[in-house]
Amino acid sequence: MTENIWGYPQTSGHLAGADLRGWSVEATDGSIGKVDKHSDEAGSAYIVVDTGVWIFGKHVLLPAGTVTRLDAAEKKVYVDRTKAQIKAAPEFDREKHLGDPGYHDQVGGYYSGRPPVV
Repeated sequence: MTENIWGYPQTSGHLAGADLRGWSVEATDGSIGKVDKHSDEAGSAYIVVDTGVWIFGKHVLLPAGTVTRLDAAEKKVYVDRTKAQIKAAPEFDREKHLGDPGYHDQVGGYYSGRPPVV
C-alpha cells in the first residue's frame, strides 16, 4: 500500500491531465465498473467508480493510492482491492460529498485501515 493514499503511486503509469472517464475499473478479482469522475488534485487525487448494475448503481470513491496500474491501450484502471472491499466502501454522493473533509477522512480511513475519525 502506498504511504499517501491520496496520490497515484509512481509505478501506476498515471499521467497528470489524462482523461480517465469511461475507462473500465478492474479489482483484484474482476471488473467492477467504469470511471465516472476523477481528480488529479495534489494530496486529494481519486477516481469515482460507477459500479452499474453490479451493486445496483452505487458510486464509490477510490483514493488514487489504490490504483496499481493504468493501461491506456485497453482503457483500464487496475486497483489493489477486491470487489467485496469496494462494495463495502462508503457510498459516494456527488451532491453531499464533493469538498466534504469529513467524508474524505472517512474514505481515507477505510482504505488505509485507520479507524474513522469521530
